Amino acid sequence: MPRFILRNIVKFALLMIAVSMATFVLVSISPIDPVQANVGQAALINMSEAKRAQLAEYWGVNTPLWERYVNWITAAFQGDLGTSLRYNAPVADVIATRALNSLALMATAWVVSGVLGFALGILAGANRGRLVDRIVKGYCFLLASVPTFWLGLVFLIVFSVWLGWFPFGFSVPIGVAAADVTLADALHHLALPALTLSVVGVANIALHTREKTIDVLESDYVRFACARGLSTWGALRHHGLRNLALPALTLQFASISEIFGGSVLVEQVFSYPGLGQAAVTAGLGGDVALLAGIAVLSAAFVFGGNLIANMLYGVVDPRIRRGEGEARTHA
Repeated sequence: MPRFILRNIVKFALLMIAVSMATFVLVSISPIDPVQANVGQAALINMSEAKRAQLAEYWGVNTPLWERYVNWITAAFQGDLGTSLRYNAPVADVIATRALNSLALMATAWVVSGVLGFALGILAGANRGRLVDRIVKGYCFLLASVPTFWLGLVFLIVFSVWLGWFPFGFSVPIGVAAADVTLADALHHLALPALTLSVVGVANIALHTREKTIDVLESDYVRFACARGLSTWGALRHHGLRNLALPALTLQFASISEIFGGSVLVEQVFSYPGLGQAAVTAGLGGDVALLAGIAVLSAAFVFGGNLIANMLYGVVDPRIRRGEGEARTHA
């Protein structure tokens, strides 16, 4: 266990450094001029040379890449992620303000997609070859090929414009003070973005659970249970549910990166003020400190999901643990 913990700490540290370095390099080689992107072309043309030089110094345009990165990572190790020039606030404050919205969106979509995908997978596997199975597979294959942003636009047109069931975007009603926003208002604005993200995330877990259900139903212990008088659903409930739940849960944790990536597109479509929208704003404005902070947080989030998934693999299949133990012994 100490070796496992140490190995993952080293991996995590190297990942954070690699992600932050990649962010700084990509922003530096980007053709976006942060001064022009944030003041506008017309204002930049009519601006004096002294003012341009002042803004260029403020955005660090003329500062070498290595110097900016060393200054940022040195401060980051001390708990200071820098200042967001786009929002004129500390990066930690911007992330803290928007992280709650993103986490609420992703957590809702993660739970709903996992439960719905698990249920649909069992339903399809238990009715293999029937109409229900074909409908579920068609639904999953269709959604797996549909872009998230396109589905969000369709949902926005149908449920917000035509039916008027949900607001057009944002996380709170427009023109309402923060103190007057109720939980019902927040959930009402969260519902449609979360539904969009949930629907897209159903396909993988449903198809995987379907195949696993078919394997379980063809196993000897389920056939023996059915021979003793149990129905197919009864045998699944009493003898196969654990064998289905753990692999599905493992796959669900491994899909956190997909949920996070989809949330960026969903937040843009619905103008939902989360980390994804802030990352797009930072990227288009050349706000490297904010973009690096969000990228590091995102990488840590995905790393945690993959770590939990790897640990669950050992619970699902003990042979993985034995294989790792034998490899360490031979080493």
